[in-house]
Amino acid sequence: MSEPASPVPADLSFEDALSRLETIVSRLESGQAPLEESITLYEEGARLKEHCEARLKSAQLRVDKIVVGSDGAARGLEPAEFG
Repeated sequence: MSEPASPVPADLSFEDALSRLETIVSRLESGQAPLEESITLYEEGARLKEHCEARLKSAQLRVDKIVVGSDGAARGLEPAEFG
Protein backbone atom coordinates (compact mmCIF):
# COMPACT_ATOMS: atom_id res chain seq x y z
CA MET A 1 0.00 0.00 0.00
CA SER A 2 1.36 3.46 -0.86
CA GLU A 3 2.21 6.11 1.72
CA PRO A 4 -0.15 9.06 2.22
CA ALA A 5 0.59 12.00 -0.05
CA SER A 6 2.72 14.67 1.53
CA PRO A 7 1.42 18.20 1.08
CA VAL A 8 3.37 20.83 -0.81
CA PRO A 9 5.05 23.16 1.71
CA ALA A 10 3.18 26.48 1.74
CA ASP A 11 6.46 28.41 1.57
CA LEU A 12 7.71 26.54 -1.53
CA SER A 13 8.53 29.18 -4.13
CA PHE A 14 6.82 29.21 -7.51
CA GLU A 15 10.17 28.67 -9.22
CA ASP A 16 11.09 25.66 -7.07
CA ALA A 17 7.64 24.11 -7.51
CA LEU A 18 7.78 24.63 -11.27
CA SER A 19 11.26 23.11 -11.46
CA ARG A 20 10.10 20.01 -9.55
CA LEU A 21 7.01 19.79 -11.77
CA GLU A 22 9.19 19.90 -14.90
CA THR A 23 11.33 17.07 -13.48
CA ILE A 24 8.21 15.01 -12.82
CA VAL A 25 6.83 15.59 -16.32
CA SER A 26 10.17 14.61 -17.84
CA ARG A 27 10.28 11.40 -15.78
CA LEU A 28 6.71 10.48 -16.70
CA GLU A 29 7.24 11.26 -20.39
CA SER A 30 10.32 9.04 -20.48
CA GLY A 31 8.14 6.02 -19.74
CA GLN A 32 10.88 4.58 -17.55
CA ALA A 33 9.07 4.89 -14.20
CA PRO A 34 7.33 1.77 -12.87
CA LEU A 35 3.55 2.00 -12.48
CA GLU A 36 3.51 2.73 -8.73
CA GLU A 37 6.17 5.41 -9.08
CA SER A 38 4.29 6.92 -12.01
CA ILE A 39 1.12 7.16 -9.94
CA THR A 40 3.01 8.77 -7.05
CA LEU A 41 4.72 11.21 -9.41
CA TYR A 42 1.42 12.09 -11.08
CA GLU A 43 -0.20 12.79 -7.69
CA GLU A 44 2.74 14.96 -6.63
CA GLY A 45 2.59 16.75 -9.97
CA ALA A 46 -1.10 17.50 -9.50
CA ARG A 47 -0.40 19.01 -6.06
CA LEU A 48 2.49 21.08 -7.46
CA LYS A 49 0.27 22.31 -10.32
CA GLU A 50 -2.35 23.49 -7.82
CA HIS A 51 0.36 25.17 -5.75
CA CYS A 52 1.75 26.99 -8.81
CA GLU A 53 -1.73 28.12 -9.87
CA ALA A 54 -2.41 29.46 -6.36
CA ARG A 55 0.92 31.34 -6.29
CA LEU A 56 0.18 32.89 -9.70
CA LYS A 57 -3.34 33.90 -8.63
CA SER A 58 -1.93 35.48 -5.48
CA ALA A 59 0.64 37.40 -7.51
CA GLN A 60 -2.03 38.57 -9.95
CA LEU A 61 -4.24 39.85 -7.14
CA ARG A 62 -1.32 41.76 -5.68
CA VAL A 63 -0.67 43.43 -9.05
CA ASP A 64 -4.29 44.11 -10.06
CA LYS A 65 -6.48 46.67 -8.40
CA ILE A 66 -10.24 46.59 -8.13
CA VAL A 67 -12.04 49.31 -10.05
CA VAL A 68 -15.09 50.53 -8.13
CA GLY A 69 -17.93 52.38 -9.83
CA SER A 70 -19.73 55.45 -8.48
CA ASP A 71 -22.39 53.16 -7.02
CA GLY A 72 -19.74 51.42 -4.91
CA ALA A 73 -19.95 48.19 -6.88
CA ALA A 74 -16.84 46.58 -8.28
CA ARG A 75 -16.68 47.02 -12.06
CA GLY A 76 -13.62 44.90 -12.68
CA LEU A 77 -9.87 44.85 -12.42
CA GLU A 78 -7.17 46.90 -14.02
CA PRO A 79 -3.42 46.75 -13.73
CA ALA A 80 -2.03 48.57 -10.72
CA GLU A 81 0.27 51.49 -11.43
CA PHE A 82 3.51 51.65 -9.53
CA GLY A 83 5.72 54.68 -9.25
